Amino acid sequence: MSTAGFNSQNGTGTGQTYANGPSQNPVSLQQPPGVGYGMNHQPSYNPMQAKAPGPPGPGLYPFGQYQPIPPVSSHQPGPQLSSYPAAPGQPLLSRPPMGGHPSYTPPQSASPSPGPRLPPAQATPPPPPAATSTSYYPNPPQPMASAWQYNAASAPAGPASSMSTPPRGPVANHVNPAASLAAPSPPSSAAYSSAPPPPPPHMSHSPAQPSGPGLPPTSMHGYTQPGTAPPPMNPMVPHTYQPNRPAYGPPPAGPPPTMKPTPPPAGPPMTSGTPPPPKADGDVAGNGPQAPNSYNHVDSRMAGPTQPGPPGRHLGHYPSLPPGYQNTSAPPAPSSFHPAVQAATQPYTQGPQPYQQPPGGPGPAQLSSSLAAMSLQSSTPEALRVVNLLQERNLLPANPAPAPTPCLTQDLQKLNCNPEVFRCTLTSIPQTQSLLNKAKLPLGLLLHPFKDLSQLPVVTSSTIVRCRSCRTYINPFVSFLDQRRWKCNLCYRVNDVPEEFMYNPVSRSYGEPHKRPEVQNATIEFIAPSEYMLRPPQPAVYLFVLDVSHNAVETGYLSVFCQSLLDNINALPGDSRTKVGFITFDSTIHFYNLQEGLSQPQMLIVSDIEDIFLPTPDSLLVNLNECKELVQDLLKSLPNLFEKTMETQSALGSALQAAFKLLSPTGGRMSVFQTQLPNLGVGALQSREDPNQRASVKDVQHLSPATDFYKKLALDCSGQQVAVDLFLLSSQYCDLASLGCISRYSAGTVYFYPSYHHQHNPDQVERFQRDLKRYLTRKIGFEAVMRIRCTKGLSIHTFHGNFFVRSTDLLSLPNVNPDAGFAVQMSIEENLDDMQVVSFQAALLYTSSKGERRIRVHTMCLPVVNSLSDVFAGADVQAITGLLACMAVDRSVTASLSDARDAMTNAAIDSLTSYRQAVLTIQQPGLLAPSCLRLFPLYILALLKQKAFRTGTSTRLDDRVFAMYQLKYQPLVFSMLMIHPALYRIDDLTDEGALNVNDRTIPQPRVLQLSVEKLSREGAFLMDAGIVMYLWIGRNCHPNFLSQVLGIPNYAAVPEKLHLLPELDTAESHRTRAFIGWLRDQRPFFPSLHIIRDESQLKPHFMQNMIEDRTESALSYYEFLLHLQQQISK
Repeated sequence: MSTAGFNSQNGTGTGQTYANGPSQNPVSLQQPPGVGYGMNHQPSYNPMQAKAPGPPGPGLYPFGQYQPIPPVSSHQPGPQLSSYPAAPGQPLLSRPPMGGHPSYTPPQSASPSPGPRLPPAQATPPPPPAATSTSYYPNPPQPMASAWQYNAASAPAGPASSMSTPPRGPVANHVNPAASLAAPSPPSSAAYSSAPPPPPPHMSHSPAQPSGPGLPPTSMHGYTQPGTAPPPMNPMVPHTYQPNRPAYGPPPAGPPPTMKPTPPPAGPPMTSGTPPPPKADGDVAGNGPQAPNSYNHVDSRMAGPTQPGPPGRHLGHYPSLPPGYQNTSAPPAPSSFHPAVQAATQPYTQGPQPYQQPPGGPGPAQLSSSLAAMSLQSSTPEALRVVNLLQERNLLPANPAPAPTPCLTQDLQKLNCNPEVFRCTLTSIPQTQSLLNKAKLPLGLLLHPFKDLSQLPVVTSSTIVRCRSCRTYINPFVSFLDQRRWKCNLCYRVNDVPEEFMYNPVSRSYGEPHKRPEVQNATIEFIAPSEYMLRPPQPAVYLFVLDVSHNAVETGYLSVFCQSLLDNINALPGDSRTKVGFITFDSTIHFYNLQEGLSQPQMLIVSDIEDIFLPTPDSLLVNLNECKELVQDLLKSLPNLFEKTMETQSALGSALQAAFKLLSPTGGRMSVFQTQLPNLGVGALQSREDPNQRASVKDVQHLSPATDFYKKLALDCSGQQVAVDLFLLSSQYCDLASLGCISRYSAGTVYFYPSYHHQHNPDQVERFQRDLKRYLTRKIGFEAVMRIRCTKGLSIHTFHGNFFVRSTDLLSLPNVNPDAGFAVQMSIEENLDDMQVVSFQAALLYTSSKGERRIRVHTMCLPVVNSLSDVFAGADVQAITGLLACMAVDRSVTASLSDARDAMTNAAIDSLTSYRQAVLTIQQPGLLAPSCLRLFPLYILALLKQKAFRTGTSTRLDDRVFAMYQLKYQPLVFSMLMIHPALYRIDDLTDEGALNVNDRTIPQPRVLQLSVEKLSREGAFLMDAGIVMYLWIGRNCHPNFLSQVLGIPNYAAVPEKLHLLPELDTAESHRTRAFIGWLRDQRPFFPSLHIIRDESQLKPHFMQNMIEDRTESALSYYEFLLHLQQQISK
């Protein structure tokens, strides 16, 4: 990769100083293809890649001419679709076979090419075929000339070598030795090696095992005790696909096949396998502590009688469970942990660490000996413990699982970035793109860059030390060659240490640059000097745009908004320069003159909505401190002003144009409140939803915008540093797919309150009040940009979140808030042969509400591995799920919902197939997964049943689109709750194992599986689904709980609509309210609480979140596992 190309990715193409400031030029609409990206690297595995090219359809995100042309290397055209008839009576369950590579013209879109529309699923899917024999490979696949190609582009003729460093010899990559040691491999075998690979040089095998019983499942991996002689290896089954293999489609339904227990193997003992490694001192290199009670045992005390269902329906139980599946114990608890695990269990602190990097000492590039001591080969890591998903039921950890810990030295790990801020889908980075493709796992980053932090080091310095080549900020993972020189950990350039950096302001000592806060903290904030400003920092400017039509007044939101702003007006972030303004609209636009000196606010009405203008431009945005009394008078009078209006029309588009004109000179935040479909003037919309199709199993229509007006306006706003936040409060269809673009591309946020009404829906009113208070008072950054840099050889090709991509790697964020999350997809452009670790750095430049220009920098370091088993051992299943959800949202819009659903199912099939064929050394029946991916199928099934992607269940179109927005925008920890809710039993809370938070005792009940089997009529169960909580009361719930917590005598007295827990002076009430309050305090939005019983209208919503149970239109978890096994065993 050329230097210019790398600089284009990490700074500017010419290498000059990158001024991380807002651009005053018009928003660039077109970027030359391929800027900053090499064209010779192997394309990345993309589980969302369409299986065959199709005509580009209108998309929600890539729409019209405003999307920059992506780098050419980020698009992988799919092969042609060949159609094969299915066998009679056999559903189309599989992905179509591949044809030749078609000619291809790159589209003007950053999203993958849409794939073919698959036949619609039936309302009642056909049953999966029953297992007819104990053999899982009745027809072993025959080698073919061409393996399955996920990327149609041909692979390079050999391993890509770094252009800056000559190759040092053969690539130590055991999964594709032919490519690295011998002649160039043909393009058709880029993804898989068609010959059995020799043993990897870094793995050793024990002698042949003497005769004896078969090996337990826990020994089916390639990890052995080092220092033993290698035996002959079993040849790996070539990963080829047969022409008549049906396509993966929607999983079938119906009664699952009966599973017979596998008989013990007969015949001579296996001699080519690997014995289980000895438990040396009980050490296990794992992802986290595995306590005896950390798995969810089936508890007969908690599982009461389930409700009977229709004949033939299995409610709450897995049908036809094999004997071993019903009585499965939790995995054994190791007696001690790997040092990396111990480091992960320590509380994360942002303060300076005692780590020292002596001058001239080893940097990350010279850590081979240190990392060797931490090598995964020393013992079997818990992450790779083999789990048969069809036999082990208790897979959910008892408490929310922490992020996996990268396998780094303890010193490096202590300095690493908090995973709540910066997280990678793979905590061990594959050495080559070929290795990544073989793993069939997505590589990407998930960020929460502006998160509220309890500790944040802030540095004020006239010189911010950055690499002269790639503009990386100095960080804990650079190498100091001596006191005067440091080597960049991203591009490896040697830089001089500035004189002022020699002084340490913390210790007040001189000559120890490696002890400065910048080199001791992975997250740090700089107060930027003047060269980081293209104009004086803008003031905090807030403009409120309010719907005052008859429909809006009926909902009653206006009085709630005005009262909330009155209560929090002194808490708005800002300084003496803060400005505010108000616009209201129905069929006309109303401005408010709040100029100092007026006795009362003056209302100015503009009825010409086709040619909007500002009546008095200088007095509509006023200084809050100088005009606070007028602002307060306006807020008190607004609800009454439109109390009797009969105006039903809504000219939202014209109101947005007026607001844009008002904010353009300064930039700022526009808060828009809308209660109906805009039906007048520019941006007018018509209803596109057919209520009769809400429960259709066919593809969902109208997920893309009906007009590009809102996207174009959002891009204009972005260019003028204006972000638009949309509050949608409506009981009718509002076309959120179109309206949401105004926030999507201006780095704003969408808030949605369906069926909002101040009398009929009090829980929504409370949620709106709490959200609005947080929104008005939380921290905010203005005129922000964010750039993500990574070590040479890695590249970023797709972004997810709310922003506009100003250039190939620069995100324009007119506003940034602490509740926004982002995700990026990555690929490996050049082999990482010479590297032990790689680093990622996110730099966010923003203007604080006090007018300070600041730079917040996060840096993360991860190890590089060259074995497929190491890649799997480092998989972060939650991060993978979050990234796949973002990719599936894009796929739903650019292709179809069925395409996205198929792609998610394929992601689970592909990764588990790769693990089975390339990592396991002993093949056994069952659905086998490494422990770190044991929840992957469950999370994929949860996504398929999530509101954004589900079919066959009545789902309003706006609800579906809002769920998609949340998956793209929410930080991972919150989106995971929406994907897989948490279920707790709370009628028997105790103080055992409780947390002590701010002198409050917080009970910690265990997390239960989402199945009716776990419910008991004698109990009370809390389901936390992110933005909503359900408290389900069993019919025979103990009267003590009802009286001590709910204040009612018996079950019959539970009210139909109850949203608040009474504050009773009982121990049970204190515990219950403390636990629910603690859950609410952990998130920035306010989840409403619904207390329900069997007869409640909301019970179906509660039951829809029982992901492991079967519904009329979706499989149970066990049936889904059987479907995966059927596809993997083909």
